[in-house]
Amino acid sequence: MPLLDPDRGAITRRLARGLGGLRPELAFVVVMLGGLAVIAGISMLLGLVVTHVIEPTGIGAADERVNVWLAHHRTPSRTHASLVGSIIAGGVVLPIVAAIGALLFACLRKWRLAAYFAFGLAVESGTYRATTMVVHSHRPRVPRLESLPVNASYPSGHTAAAIAVYGGIALLLASRFRDAGLRVTAWIVALAIVAFVATSRMYRGMHHPLDVAGGVAVGILALCVIVLACRVAGTVAAHRSRVKARS
Repeated sequence: MPLLDPDRGAITRRLARGLGGLRPELAFVVVMLGGLAVIAGISMLLGLVVTHVIEPTGIGAADERVNVWLAHHRTPSRTHASLVGSIIAGGVVLPIVAAIGALLFACLRKWRLAAYFAFGLAVESGTYRATTMVVHSHRPRVPRLESLPVNASYPSGHTAAAIAVYGGIALLLASRFRDAGLRVTAWIVALAIVAFVATSRMYRGMHHPLDVAGGVAVGILALCVIVLACRVAGTVAAHRSRVKARS
């Protein structure tokens, strides 16, 4: 997959030079954990800005009105659809999707692709958990359709996870396909899934629009971290192979 090719970008090369003394798998872990710490800090900061600066203003009231409107327009069919939107980005389906991808590429001995699937969701989940421990945001004040902690509204973990997994698949496919139509199709499907998930979470009274925006940021940053970690590991491995060939 061209997306994970080594030596792509100045940041990749600089990190690979700095971690050149490590084995590729250790370089991957260092970059992944370092990136996780960075994006968790960014997510916490954004969450504190949202809860302490933005929400107390009129923007917070407008944010709440979106959920009130959605709650007033609930129907049995829409409620059922929102359940589907939550399930496809929930804690059962996405780990299965990620595990299938990881096992498939591990069997093919495509280790960076296996790591991409295995740890992309882990980076997102770690960031989400860390953020909710620091940022305490009340869920929308409407009848909620799920029983979850009421002070863990920011960010939307389902939205972030959908981007990390479905967006991650689209990112791989778009880098692989040469046909523009196939690339566009992959992105349309992924974006439609993410939009469906985000709307479902707001409809069910679990997140505000600002929470969904925070989830989008976490999902995108998690993808950036896992791509960078895979590229650095590949660059370190390629460098070690060249050194071994010359010796």
